[in-house]
This record gives sequence, structure tokens and C-alpha cells, in this order.
Amino acid sequence: MSSTLGVPRPDQASYMLRAAADDAGRVYKQQLLDLLDLQAGQTVLDVGCGPGTDLPALAERVGDGGTVIGVDRDPDMLARARERTNDLRRVEIREGDVHTLPVEPGTVDRAKIDRVLMHVADPVGALVQLHRATRPGARVGLAEPDWDTLIVDAEDLETSRAFTRYTTAEVVRHATIGRSLARFAEQAGFCVETVLATTPVFRDFQEADHTLGLGRNMQQAINEGRIDRDRGHRWFADLSQGSFYASFTLVSVICSR
Repeated sequence: MSSTLGVPRPDQASYMLRAAADDAGRVYKQQLLDLLDLQAGQTVLDVGCGPGTDLPALAERVGDGGTVIGVDRDPDMLARARERTNDLRRVEIREGDVHTLPVEPGTVDRAKIDRVLMHVADPVGALVQLHRATRPGARVGLAEPDWDTLIVDAEDLETSRAFTRYTTAEVVRHATIGRSLARFAEQAGFCVETVLATTPVFRDFQEADHTLGLGRNMQQAINEGRIDRDRGHRWFADLSQGSFYASFTLVSVICSR
């Protein structure tokens, strides 16, 4: 059944570009890049680069003597990334999966994985692959949300809680990976140096509906009998009226090889 609440599910590339451009996206991405301490001439790997959102910023920091490798398995994402970096000769776009990275072992100086591990089959296995690709002394930046921390202000608090439980249990594959990120990195052989938690805050209902899937995920929960239809529709309608607040915790981990 198609969604009747909220905005339709956007295509993945548009979703990623819009999420990166909002205030919360810009803040943590800038922080992650700063902590990676990118240097001119380095080889940088962006795993799950999507439509190439971060590739130009990476290329700018490593300069003409550096190399930026963007890897994704989705042909549509790769096409968008190539368009975005067409005039950047030091950027390479490669098709590949996080579990079998198309990168020679020990060749990467810096790497990042941003909101990708929550979707993959084996997060620790993907990090082991990343460990294999990096050289001794390399730095790696990871960022993932913890969807158990999603809060939506509403008079009907129980429905907000039910919405978060449904999101965690059914919508996202590894919904609580944020809290496990440092542990997973250590299991893969990395040395964890920094762990930070940021809290993206949404005060605009339309922006939150697009990014957090308030309407489409509520409709899905209703369709599956997880939340009462009338209660779910009333909850969503109330959110669109007056003051709005929602937030979640996003965990960033910086580690070394």
C-alpha cells in the first residue's frame, strides 16, 4: 500500500544531498572532516559515497597531489557522483561493495564511512575490509545515528514512543549502531581515538517529515497493524500544527590504524 501520510519516499540520492545540506548535516560533516586531519597529497577513501556529496570537499583538502576514491554499489549513485566530480581529475569513482572494497590493501591514508553501516549486512566485516585497505598510521572517520534516541514532541507521548520503537525495530537494519560504533571499530582492529555525540535538532515539521520519514513510516506502521490508524493519523496531523521539535543522537568515531 502506498503512503498516504507525509511526503513520498524520496529517491536516495536526493535524500542524501538534502540531508547533507541542512544545518545538522553541515555541522557534523565539517567536524568529521576536521578530525580526519586531511593532508595534501594523501589518498582518501569515501566508502558508500552515494551521489558524491563529500567528494569535492575531500578533493579540496588533499589538493592536486592527492587522490580521492569514492566507492558505492548503486549505479545511479555512481552516475550522480561522476557528474558532481566531472571536473575534479583527482577523484576516482569505483563500483563496489563495502564487504569487498575495490581498493588495494594498505594504500589508503584517510577514510570515512558516513551513515552507511546501519544499512549493510555485516558492519564489523565492512570495517575489517576498511582496516585491510588502510595503511599503518591511517585515520578513519565513522558516523552513524542511534535511532533509539529519536524523540518527537507530541501531546500523545505514547504514540511518539511507539513510532520510535517501530523505526528501530522495522525501518532501519542496524538502528542502534551508533552506540556500538566504537566497539565495532576496535573489533575490526582499529584504535579508537575520539568518540563524539551530536544531536541534530529539527524545528521545521516539513524538513523533519522528509528526513525522518514521520508520515511514511507512520503509515507503514499502521499498515502493519503496529499502531492504531486513527491514533497514528491524529498524531501526524497534530505534529503539523504549531511548534515542532524532534531530535536524535548521531555518533562520530575517529580511529587510527
